[in-house]
Amino acid sequence: MTFFIRKATKKDLPRVLELIVELAIFEKEPDAVEVTIEDLEKGGFEDPKQFVCFVAECDDVVEGIALVYKRFSTWKGSILHLEDLIISQQKRGTGLGTALLDEVVKYGHSLGVKRVSWEVIDWNEPAITFYESKGAKVMRDWDVVQLNEEAIKNYIANI
Repeated sequence: MTFFIRKATKKDLPRVLELIVELAIFEKEPDAVEVTIEDLEKGGFEDPKQFVCFVAECDDVVEGIALVYKRFSTWKGSILHLEDLIISQQKRGTGLGTALLDEVVKYGHSLGVKRVSWEVIDWNEPAITFYESKGAKVMRDWDVVQLNEEAIKNYIANI
């Protein structure tokens, strides 16, 4: 299989969104995706850019994405956050995930970051095994904490 990794363009965004929805279905959250193509275009292509998206293209079809953005760690300094690494279901196990992760790590290195970090759902053992095989440390003793849009409104109302 021939493929190449490149930065996403605006014309890739419909397929990027399809892959995001595919991931949500895989993670048993089919109705959770609220982001639109317009949101992706604004976040990735208008200043200030909020993210960079790499795509894996096979036979003129985007079959995988890695969406990243810079963060700042109070302990380490500049870090790169991998929001999602998504490979279409029919192309998993073909090397696309490795190629995209390679590109993310090279990009982080070029930025001089001290860490690349991401989350993985605890029951996705194939992904956990994949990440650990690449030298990543899966920190099973940490929990992800979030305030969703409604919780933010409630929080503000109670200040």
